[in-house]
Amino acid sequence: MSGSTAASFTADDYRARMERAARTAAEAGLAGLLVAPGPDLVWLTGYTPPAVTERLTLLVLAAGQDPVLVVPALEAPDAQKAAGAPALALRDWTDGKDPYAATAALLDASGRFGISDNAWALHLLALQQALPGSSYTSLTEALPMLRAVKDTAELELMTAAGAAADATFEEIRDVPFAGRRESQVAADLDRLLRRHGHEQVDFTIVASGPNGANPHHEAGDRVIERGDMVVLDFGGLKDGYGSDTSRTVHVGEPTDEERRVHDIVREAQEAGFRAVRPGAACQDVDRAARAVIAGAGYGEYFIHRTGHGIGVTTHEPPYMIEGEERPLVPGMCFSVEPGIYLPGRFGVRIEDIVTVTEDGGRRLNTTSRELVIVE
Repeated sequence: MSGSTAASFTADDYRARMERAARTAAEAGLAGLLVAPGPDLVWLTGYTPPAVTERLTLLVLAAGQDPVLVVPALEAPDAQKAAGAPALALRDWTDGKDPYAATAALLDASGRFGISDNAWALHLLALQQALPGSSYTSLTEALPMLRAVKDTAELELMTAAGAAADATFEEIRDVPFAGRRESQVAADLDRLLRRHGHEQVDFTIVASGPNGANPHHEAGDRVIERGDMVVLDFGGLKDGYGSDTSRTVHVGEPTDEERRVHDIVREAQEAGFRAVRPGAACQDVDRAARAVIAGAGYGEYFIHRTGHGIGVTTHEPPYMIEGEERPLVPGMCFSVEPGIYLPGRFGVRIEDIVTVTEDGGRRLNTTSRELVIVE
């Protein structure tokens, strides 16, 4: 059972994040950042609106000016309770008033702004109409590394989330697999993740037999049989920070080929992990893992990137993929998850979340990467 509680980020923590975001935006040539409800707003202010509706809620950040949160008047009391509220000014608006005019007054009329990827088109188009000389770029495009480097408190939460996912795997090994539907095992994963402290479960992939060749298979009605390889990939948010781990198990004794393929993926995962060090390029992690699989003759069956960032969302920059030359920095957290997928037969994936340290990397998932036999 989970006995942990979320770290108490203070107003000063949120103030520092907002100042850094505004400064980084200015360094990128932007007039400011416009942050809609979603993970960026939570990370910057600690505020989650009671509901995401057509009413405009928008955080305005620009270097040299105080942060302002534009918020509907009926939700202002909730916003005032947010941990980051003392670090910003609230500007509320009432129904019947024009929130875009109020927001436009805070902005450089000819500026270029970074805006949340998940901002509603309704709001962006209205801002463009209010400020015809302004222009916009997505926050991920403009500042992809905004949340990538975690501080000490965030790393503690990431570590705890990984430990909860590991505890879930240790228990799922003991549930019956043969004769049960994938969806039933997925429900067990969901229950265990929540029991170990996850407030949100984002995915519980249970891909048995030929379904394992689909990396994003959704658990369905297929009955798991003896002789099946089963890919398990599960995670979500615990105390606001993400977990994501994959292990591949086998129902009963595997064949020599199944063992060999699993060993190749395990070696590839180890190679990817060993490539993690400050200054290495993201693509170096992908190259190291991919080289092992290609060298064993299975290169065409490794059909996705080696990893993705994780933090207050379970998928975010940086990405471990060919062409991503961004250097690794201590505090970055991302998955290392190579796989081999043999159409119509089976698949294997092994995944750990890894954080970059001063001299290498540290796994946040520590369960066995050997092929586990289940019943």
